Amino acid sequence: MKVIKFGGSSLANSTQLKKVLSIVKADDQRRYVIVSAPGKRFDGDTKVTDLLIQYARLTIHHQATAAIVQTIIDRYAEIGHGFNVPEAQLTPIFTTIKNLPNQTYADNTYLMAAFKAHGERLNAQLVAAVFQQMGLNARYLDPKDAGMVVTDVPDDAQLIASSYANLAKWAASEQILVIPGFFAYNRNGQICTFSRGGSDITGAIVARGVQADRYENFTDVDAIYAVNPKLVHQPAAISEMTFREMRELSYAGFSVFHDEALIPAIEGNITVNVKNTNHPEAPGTLIKSTRACNTAYPVTGIASSSSFCSLYLRKYLLNKEVGFGRKILTILEDHHVSYEHMPSGIDDLTIIFDEHQLTTALETELTAEIAAAVQPDELYFTHDYSILMLVGENMRNRVGIMSRAATALAQHGIKLIMVNQGASEISIMFGVHDRDADQAVIALYHEFFKA
Repeated sequence: MKVIKFGGSSLANSTQLKKVLSIVKADDQRRYVIVSAPGKRFDGDTKVTDLLIQYARLTIHHQATAAIVQTIIDRYAEIGHGFNVPEAQLTPIFTTIKNLPNQTYADNTYLMAAFKAHGERLNAQLVAAVFQQMGLNARYLDPKDAGMVVTDVPDDAQLIASSYANLAKWAASEQILVIPGFFAYNRNGQICTFSRGGSDITGAIVARGVQADRYENFTDVDAIYAVNPKLVHQPAAISEMTFREMRELSYAGFSVFHDEALIPAIEGNITVNVKNTNHPEAPGTLIKSTRACNTAYPVTGIASSSSFCSLYLRKYLLNKEVGFGRKILTILEDHHVSYEHMPSGIDDLTIIFDEHQLTTALETELTAEIAAAVQPDELYFTHDYSILMLVGENMRNRVGIMSRAATALAQHGIKLIMVNQGASEISIMFGVHDRDADQAVIALYHEFFKA
């Protein structure tokens, strides 16, 4: 059987939902439907999730909410009315929206999580009602009833492993089960959301739990592309890639999946198929544990992200000082700061961070504590930092990849401020200035896909 997930753009209005309905009807193996909240209908539109965030903030600050409530209700009403869903089935959805501020929440972080999660929760209820109205044997399945239990972190929850056994009980369902993405419940029955890409995570979790033959993830693109289509016109489509390649590229900025989203599918060895809701006949991109090698194309994809900063440290003979790295990592641990990479030399060390976890005040504090602990000759943060990833299973045991990449960047006047290869055989990481990132991606694409 198949688990299928639809993103917000696929569920933005009744017109899009008609396409979803056709896709579900076209294959009787598609029995588990994971839904996101309704997304943008056009450029400049606001996603329902963002409307719910506004609603939550107004509620927290005790401001008027009538206008935002009506805007949210109108989004769901348009979809329901487009399929003549009876008012008796729509009214509970509208009532739930109105009553969100009247529920009891542990604190404002749980309030925000619950408000956001209702974008998916109410849309799944509505989609199930639409399917029933159109003659499908479908029902809504809440994550609580499915047995999905998560850690007690309201906005970055992790699934508790015993949930997979609970989900396995639904593997023999003869009905189409419509399940909301993005959230589940902690052991106290409170709603907690997954991180970014939460509906993708739910889809992968359900696919592993019911041991699906395939997890189809429907988006608004025909395939995953070798490079960001906003940077290169009509880039090469990727027909097949491995989980490792997808993880590496997602980490570096590929927007198709958040880098954590596929882990349950990887653990369950379930093939993922990225497809287009608007062109479901297109084969899309298959993501699986292994694939056949195409020696003509050693590189599978190129990605970049500008959300990094670095801490540079220089001290003569640091390589001779036992415990030097431990002292620094202990300070980071004490401040709950994780690092991404740590390239080093005999006298130099660079620590790369996701800059979203740092503030100016925290940087000042970290600098002072590290300086006191290890007495460096030089120590400073740098923020003009982008990371590029060149990724491909076929790069293993290939001679000349680094040379070609460095030459292509040099020909475009792009200075490399960091190069890292070795931790992974299938990727090379480059650090460049933010202003050079887009041009660097284009240069690498033309070297490896246009040459």
